Amino acid sequence: MLDLKDLSYFVNVVDRGGFSAAGRSLRIPKSTLSHRIQQLEASLGVRLVNRTSRRFGVTEIGRDFYQNAIATLLQAEHTEASIRQHLSEPSGVVRITTPVTIAQFALRDLLPGFLVRYPKVNIIQHATDVQIDIVAEGIDLALRGHSQPLPNSTLVQRKIARVPWLLFAGTDYLNQTGVPIEPADLAEHTAIAMGQGAKTAWRLQHQRGQEVVIEIEPRFTSNDIVALKHAACAGLGIVALPAYVCWPEVKTGLLRPLLPGWVAADSSITALIPYRRGLLPAVRVLIDYLAAEFPQAVAIDLE
Repeated sequence: MLDLKDLSYFVNVVDRGGFSAAGRSLRIPKSTLSHRIQQLEASLGVRLVNRTSRRFGVTEIGRDFYQNAIATLLQAEHTEASIRQHLSEPSGVVRITTPVTIAQFALRDLLPGFLVRYPKVNIIQHATDVQIDIVAEGIDLALRGHSQPLPNSTLVQRKIARVPWLLFAGTDYLNQTGVPIEPADLAEHTAIAMGQGAKTAWRLQHQRGQEVVIEIEPRFTSNDIVALKHAACAGLGIVALPAYVCWPEVKTGLLRPLLPGWVAADSSITALIPYRRGLLPAVRVLIDYLAAEFPQAVAIDLE
């Protein structure tokens, strides 16, 4: 593989008509420059220049090599400039993976807003509830929703937002059954729950530190948050869901949050990136943007 620096030396020697002038221009000794060109000729197996004490000339094959060397150096400069532009200005493609619920509810407005702000950035979003290997799949950024600490790994973690889960029920359901005032009242109500089992529990925590476990036998269970929300809206019972998912229905009065001061789970959204160093500006500004905007996107005003 040819050394680009040797190509540059050769072009300078030809452009300036000899080693002395090229050495002065490059500020390197004439002997060093001559030695590098000799090594270049040896690696190619051809003579590029004719040297005499009084005259400097370029061979025929040297003239062909000169034209190709110029083209190679220009391409290298273009490539370097392109990389430096990526490092100085957010641009290029960012590949992001997120759970389906986060994609549908939290990011549906955030990502378009980001793309408007950074017109030279493109995003490829992969929405899936399967936790893929982001390093193997070439993913730049993953968002994870979790209520327990994520497993230790080589991935870099950054917390984006806190997402409390609250209890909700349809207004029509509450008009028929009454509104639970304290956790113990939940035993008299029909439950809808995340999961697949016949029995489960709500582990409720009060903002003052109190904790109560309510055993439930859900009438309907599912691992699909949207299905659970629709079931609650249809009046099938009480459900624990991320607060922001139910915010549109709360504003219209279709759903009502229950038990003020209690949360059914205190989960978080965390950003995962495969490396810390060499992070492209487009990825960095997306993470910063999400850290700034995501908390507001998942906030719910219960007043």
